[in-house]
Amino acid sequence: MSKRLFVSVDLDGLGDAVAAVQDQFDGVPGLRLTDPEQVHVTLKFLGDTAPDRVADVVAALETAVEDSGVAPFEAEIGGLGVFPSLSYISVVWVGVRDGQGGPELTALHEAVEDRTVAIGFEPADHEFTPHATIARMDHAGGKETVQNVVESDDPDVGRLQVTEIRLKESELGPDGPTYRTVESVPL
Repeated sequence: MSKRLFVSVDLDGLGDAVAAVQDQFDGVPGLRLTDPEQVHVTLKFLGDTAPDRVADVVAALETAVEDSGVAPFEAEIGGLGVFPSLSYISVVWVGVRDGQGGPELTALHEAVEDRTVAIGFEPADHEFTPHATIARMDHAGGKETVQNVVESDDPDVGRLQVTEIRLKESELGPDGPTYRTVESVPL
């Protein structure tokens, strides 16, 4: 049975701060909040992966970390944004402050992308923007509220010590996805 896998940097220790940002969106029609303890920056979505490929993926991630040249670093999480645009919102996210971890996350993403594509995974279909999804929009009922908050608020979520990337498994359940770390790869 295949596993639904992705590569991430988790926002360890920032769950309460993420929840505080999400409070502004509490009860907004059409908006589904992400579990604040599971919020992460996705470096690469791998999708359904056969269990016998996991070792190859881990080896590719270890090489990617080496290739990236990224040592442990601090990222500053804050600010709000949406994908794909304010006029059509599907995802609400907190970002990485300019120059505060974004270049390192981008270097990690590029190295992970190169190494996973080299072993047969699909290339990303969009440009990488370091972000952590905090909510998904199922319908536009509360779009105006979301637009107002995103345009007027610039929350500080906190600082994150990034010392590893993680291969994660996503299990879809009735209450949304649950994530489990398959393997951690130190920087």
